[in-house]
Amino acid sequence: MRLIDSDGTQIGIVSISEALLKAEESGLDLIEISPNLEVPVCKLMDYGKYKYDLDKKEQKAKKSRAQNEVKGIRLSVKIGKHDFDTKAKRAKEFLEKGHKISLQLRFKGREMIHRDLGEKVLRDFADSLGETITEQEPKMLGRGMTMVLGPGKKKG
Repeated sequence: MRLIDSDGTQIGIVSISEALLKAEESGLDLIEISPNLEVPVCKLMDYGKYKYDLDKKEQKAKKSRAQNEVKGIRLSVKIGKHDFDTKAKRAKEFLEKGHKISLQLRFKGREMIHRDLGEKVLRDFADSLGETITEQEPKMLGRGMTMVLGPGKKKG
């Protein structure tokens, strides 16, 4: 097997017993790095410290990763201009933070007949937000219609 010292210098090709002896003398662990090669590669290192450092790196990467949430905004077919503008302003803030937006439009009573008006409200809302990506086109689910938008540039 090819043996690498704890500081990264290559010791050379040694037998398993010789590698184990060197690991015991130095007080380190013998860890097999690449077993699938013609000559397996092993390294002398403190496995506990190595595992601890890996866990720390993983935790740090997890913290720095952006948590993209899907924010929900409810609309109606008969939404007023001011309510529309207020919800659009709030939606822009969500998009700037990198969140996705799920637009939900509920049909009440006889509004179900006018599904085209509901779709128009959703599309107008999406257009008022500026540069967005439509991740899900308007889709009927029961008595409601949903549409999902994401931050970014419009296609086309």
